[in-house]
Formats: sequence, C-alpha cells, structure tokens
Amino acid sequence: MGYETPRSNAGTPWVREDRDNHRFKVARRAFIDKDVLELERRAIFDCCWIYVGHESEIPNANDFLTRSVAGRDIVFNRDRAGNVHAFFNICPHRGATVVRERRGNALGFQCFYHGWAFSNTGTFATRIANGNYPDDFGKDKCTDLTAVPRLENYRGLYFLNLDRDAISLADYLADAKRYIDVVMDQTEASMEIVGGTQEYSIRANWKLLVENSFDGYHAATTHSTYFDYLTSTVGSMTQPFGNGTNQSRAVDLGNGHALVEYPAPWGRPIAQWIPAWGDAVKAELDSKFARLAKLYGEDRAHQIAHLNRNIVIFPNLVINDIMALTVRTFYPDEPGFMTVNAWAMAPKDESADLRKWRLYNFLEFLGPGGFATPDDVEALESCQRSYRNHEQAGWNDISKGMMKAAPATDDEEQMRCFWRGWNRRMSQAVTS
Repeated sequence: MGYETPRSNAGTPWVREDRDNHRFKVARRAFIDKDVLELERRAIFDCCWIYVGHESEIPNANDFLTRSVAGRDIVFNRDRAGNVHAFFNICPHRGATVVRERRGNALGFQCFYHGWAFSNTGTFATRIANGNYPDDFGKDKCTDLTAVPRLENYRGLYFLNLDRDAISLADYLADAKRYIDVVMDQTEASMEIVGGTQEYSIRANWKLLVENSFDGYHAATTHSTYFDYLTSTVGSMTQPFGNGTNQSRAVDLGNGHALVEYPAPWGRPIAQWIPAWGDAVKAELDSKFARLAKLYGEDRAHQIAHLNRNIVIFPNLVINDIMALTVRTFYPDEPGFMTVNAWAMAPKDESADLRKWRLYNFLEFLGPGGFATPDDVEALESCQRSYRNHEQAGWNDISKGMMKAAPATDDEEQMRCFWRGWNRRMSQAVTS
C-alpha cells in the first residue's frame, strides 16, 4: 500500500511511497519547479504556524524588533503593558515600511513618508486636521497597523499564522510539545536568546535543509573533519551516558513534525562534562544533574542532560539541542535559494563558564563558519546543482530504515514524516 502526491504538468507524482516493498521516493522536480514553490507558499507557509521569535528577544516593555517571516515583513514587539504583538510592517496610508530599525525600544512608531504615527499597540495616533477626512475616518480601524491574523506562543516560542481559522498552536504542535518541554526544562529559570542573529543564504531548496537538519546518516562522512578534530583533541569527548537501550531513535511527532534523539560523545553544558572543561565545571554540572534528577527523576534528567535531539517543527523551524542549543528558521526566496536565520539559546541562570563553553560549541560546530554549516551548505548546493539532471535521473531515495519497527537516528523515517506532512497539505491544496 502507498500513495502519490498530485502530479506535475508532466504527469509525474512528487512523492511515491510503497510500504509493502519499503520504498520511498521524492521527485527531484519538487526541488526546482517554480509552480511547486508557489503552491507551497499557499498550502504551507500561508496556512501553518510559522516561528516569529522568542520572548527573550523583546524582554522589556516597549521593546521591538523587525524581521521577515514567511515572506512578510513583521514588527514583533511588546507594548507598555507587556503584551506581545506582531504587525505587518506596512503603513495603512500608502504602504511604506513603518519601522526601519532592526530593533529598539519605543512607545510608538512613525512612518517616515507622510508622518502617520501609531502607538505600539498598533493604534493610529496622528491628529488629523478637520476637513481633510470624514469625521468617522479611522473608526473602522483602517488607519491602524494590521495585526497578523493569529499570534500564539508555547514555552516562550512565538508563532504566527496567516490563516485566521487555523487550529490552535498547541494542537498544531502535537507531540512536539513534549520535546520542546525537554529542551525548556533544562533550567528552572527561563531560556533566552544569546547574542544576535546569524544570517546567511544557501543556493538550495529549503526542503533540503529540512532534511539535513535531522539527518543522522550524513554526519560521519560529511562532518568527518569535526570527528577527527574531536578524536585528536585531548579531553574533548566523553562516553555517552545511559543504559544503552532505546538511545538512538527517530520519532514521528505528528503534523509533519519529527525528531531524532541520540547520545553523543561531545560535552553538553546542560550536564554532560568533558575533561577539557576542568574540575570546577564538572562539580557544577554534577550539581545541575542532581537538581534535574530531584525535579524530574533520573530517567528524565538523563534525557534532558545527556541525550541530544534535532527537532523539526513543520515546515521550517529547527531546534538543535546538541553540543549547544540552536534555533534555526529559513524561508525560500526561489526554488533554489533560501535565507537562513539562526540563534543561540541558553538558560538565563547559566554560569559564565558554562555560557563560554556553550557559545564556543555553537560557533565551533553550528555557526556559519563552524565545522558543520559549511559542510552542509556545500552538500545541499551540490544536490541542487545536480538536479539539472532530473529529466534523466528523476528521484531521490528516502527509504533507509523503512522496514524497521523502530528506526534509528541514521535512518530516514524522520524525513518521511516531513514529506508525508508536505504531501498531505499539497494534496489538499490541489484538490480543494
């Protein structure tokens, strides 16, 4: 038994799944076709919950930042009462960009073009002289900034949805909530974004980065330099913790979300020590683990502190809780070009020593100039270039581990979870 997605103009299905024979294929046209991208924008990015930012990025009353989210320019801000908003960054008068700064703190915003002003709740705040407009002008809110249709948060992660009738964020996240909790429960204090935004672009289709973000199969070959570095650096590795059972797995979280969870030999500044960090840090991490065990029990403390996880929230949010904690999102500008934003996250109450090692890990492996990201960019761009051969060699194979009852991290079930979610939404858009 299996299914196929809607067919392209050439009559080719985008996805073929044959569960009886354990085969899962994705058409390479799905990565290069402009019509596919246009359908994705309508069926996915205009209908799904899309990550906007973390509450710690606007910690104080009147803080704001601007960023592009799902192809829209957004003002993400906190008003004087502490309420969080997200507005489209466009003046209701003639359409100029209202807020041109990247971030700041302001009671209101003023459009530079004609001077229309707005409070940071989005309400029009310009005094209009009599005789220029009708007396009831603006009573219907047409002069206010336009708020996004839906804005909700889970554990400080804010998402918007352009579909006013969408299901709640909590329902949309499904079982992903359990693993977001694992990430956020590493501290009794709240989490915070550390430093600024890492911004870069990749000349590849956005779905390739989705796959890559939780692909355990490629690590040993693509990132062999990093593992050679760890092996040759004294004190940079430790043996994985745990009882050795169910330690490496791929998990379907529902609605297209999925993760891989696994032990790894690098240090984690939550509570997995390596000798290079010194005895003082070891004592601190031992104390942190003891506190986690007291709060949650030994098994959950082990999961929080010692297991790594790469989580993909459909369609384009990645939470990599590995040797550091990274939040990454990306959006397609073209079928073969995407813009990537990434942030480091950490517990607010983290010590200076642990914060130092966390950021070192973040930059060393996950940053645009680290061991991993340049390798991944080269791999994805290589795929995209080779898709010029799609007429003669038309299919990607994502079948690894399909016959297993419990797929592991280096299998491809997590990618199939994403593609099934993609298929369902694209199919519904075609048939509706």
